[in-house]
Amino acid sequence: MNMVCESEEMSDYLLDSHEVNYSQPQIQKKAVELFDHAQTEMEKAKIAFEFVRDEILHSWDIQGSRVTCDASDTLAYKEGICYAKSHLLAALLRSQNIPTGFCYQRLMLFDTPEKGYCIHALNAIFLKTLNKWVRVDARGNKKGIDAQFLTEEEQLAFEIVEDNDEKDYPIIYAKPHPKTLAVLKEHTDAVEMYKHHLPENL
Repeated sequence: MNMVCESEEMSDYLLDSHEVNYSQPQIQKKAVELFDHAQTEMEKAKIAFEFVRDEILHSWDIQGSRVTCDASDTLAYKEGICYAKSHLLAALLRSQNIPTGFCYQRLMLFDTPEKGYCIHALNAIFLKTLNKWVRVDARGNKKGIDAQFLTEEEQLAFEIVEDNDEKDYPIIYAKPHPKTLAVLKEHTDAVEMYKHHLPENL
């Protein structure tokens, strides 16, 4: 898929923000634990991705009610839906001066179109050594989901089925999409939010 950057300024994909708050002490401390100067850009990207994928639990998988949003809260509580996890991965990578954006997919929420759709969040990372953007999905693996960090071919959590009205959105956003932020800020029960209130379109 041909991806399109929302901003022509690479610096926009390095910004510290309310949701991608890598200047917070918790994020800085975790960055010191995860990274060192001897690691390559590629190694840092893989380490950050695998940490968020494996160590931060997906709220639906654990049926956790807590709603997290900011990267620092997602790290502190070690749980969140894909939106929150994408904020944390962006924060960790931006703390290492690795440009990171936000990408989205429209997916069936469960196993049939009749059960509704949702917007799913993942990240795009700009790897200078490859001079290209690479999409990764730190949603969290489980039976039937095996997302990996690959530089040549994507291995995302979900494969788009166009016949089911699923789609990849091509834009790499510099900030989390307002629709995804709104739903996180409007709800206090993650399971209820996931089942009934996720946006269906961007």
